[in-house]
Amino acid sequence: MALAPAMPTTDPAIRRRRRMITVVVMMATIMHALDGTIANVALPSIQGSLSATQEQVSWVVTSYIVSSAIMTPLAGFCAMRFGLRRVMVTCVVGFTIVSMLCGAAQTLEQLVLFRALQGGFGAALVPISQALMMETYPREEQGKAMAIWGVGTMLGPIAGPSLGGWLTDDYSWRWVFYVNLPVGILCAVGLMVLVRGQVSDRARPFDLMGFTLIAIAIGSFQLMLDRGQQLDWYDSLEIIVETAVAGIAALMFVIHMLTDDHPFLPRDLFKNRNLMVGLVFTALAGLVLIVSATLMPPFLQQLKGYPVFTTGIVMAPRGAGMMVAMMMVSKLIGRYDARYMIAAGLGLCALSLWDMTQFTLDVGEGRIVWNGILLGFGLGLVFPPLTTLTFATIPPRLRTEGAAINALLRNLGASIGIAVLVSLLSRNTQANRAELVETLTPFHAGWPFGSLMPDGSTQLLAVWDAEINRQAAMIGYLNDFRAMTLCTVAVIPLLLFMRKQALLR
Repeated sequence: MALAPAMPTTDPAIRRRRRMITVVVMMATIMHALDGTIANVALPSIQGSLSATQEQVSWVVTSYIVSSAIMTPLAGFCAMRFGLRRVMVTCVVGFTIVSMLCGAAQTLEQLVLFRALQGGFGAALVPISQALMMETYPREEQGKAMAIWGVGTMLGPIAGPSLGGWLTDDYSWRWVFYVNLPVGILCAVGLMVLVRGQVSDRARPFDLMGFTLIAIAIGSFQLMLDRGQQLDWYDSLEIIVETAVAGIAALMFVIHMLTDDHPFLPRDLFKNRNLMVGLVFTALAGLVLIVSATLMPPFLQQLKGYPVFTTGIVMAPRGAGMMVAMMMVSKLIGRYDARYMIAAGLGLCALSLWDMTQFTLDVGEGRIVWNGILLGFGLGLVFPPLTTLTFATIPPRLRTEGAAINALLRNLGASIGIAVLVSLLSRNTQANRAELVETLTPFHAGWPFGSLMPDGSTQLLAVWDAEINRQAAMIGYLNDFRAMTLCTVAVIPLLLFMRKQALLR
């Protein structure tokens, strides 16, 4: 079983050791968070290098996401059974080795296999590192520790595309994976030297049936989300089958969990009100963070014409906003009601997203940068107090499993958001284009060709067709930003259902 949280101390050596553990744990978290997005920008280079089709190369990302989602719930059991330190070191070493194999892959099949293994090893890094931070710091310092640790979980998805683009352009797509080697080595050595072995519960039985059912449910659901847009959703038999399998497996898992003596996920977890409400906010925060980071690059590159490097520079200040907010929260958390900070953060996120609904194709870089800083600042106000409040009433024996479910919901929230909003963007763009074309007639004030229909060979027709497509896509993006704004505002009242944490006096 897990150890109780560390006791308060003023010993400089102990405090220095805690800071070093924080750095090492953040390295592992950032490494995993980066790899969730860093390979996306390298897909065209991988496709050409390995002679793959666009559908085939998409499995490089899909295999990582699905494998990570399936293995995340297992992290809690492994930590309780074998100890946090042993599981963390094993996952870091495995992740690093498989990253090298990804970089050295000679065929697409090899790369997809190694990416699946990479996702499996990386799945435990976020929940185990979170649990390790809570074991390392005393209760009154856990909010500050979560604020610092949260920098890694949020900067990874933002920095990933920029770093991946730079490595791919200046070196090779293989360096997207090789970059993990020095980080992984330093992280593994640091964990073995700094982290003490935790007590493990060897007698705890493994619920194979429960794990199998939840793995099938999550894997099928993630596949459905990832491939739905590509296969036109429920016009595809594959999507229908994956949805049915996910639903049936999830229902069987719930029945099994309620009736088994030793279920894979302890039933006590789902009796904790703070955790249940916190999971909703975690899923939403994952949606806002990842979906906004997913939508902005194509908006800037395809509609604004920014190169990859400039896109990364324009989006980078969002991370600065997060860090400033988290450093501020680390000083305030424990002294003020965390629910107020979460509400303020969600309010700033909603304000930023509403401002995005006012964007035009002529929006300047300065406004985009300041909008990103505001959104990052809002997210920075949300994550640390949300983590503290979510786990405030969970007993230590359930903390690691709770961290695993929390990480799973953050990823699923992002996956659902990406699937839904990207699909809405595509459909709205098509509908907007049809509507714009219908209204553009020789009798319309904006008709560019005079009183005559343009000759099909003229370049003007192609220019205006491209402009209509840009305008239609712009309206589609604005609709997505509006939907995200409404979702953010709608969940704020749920804070009333969460119990506040004990305040420092």
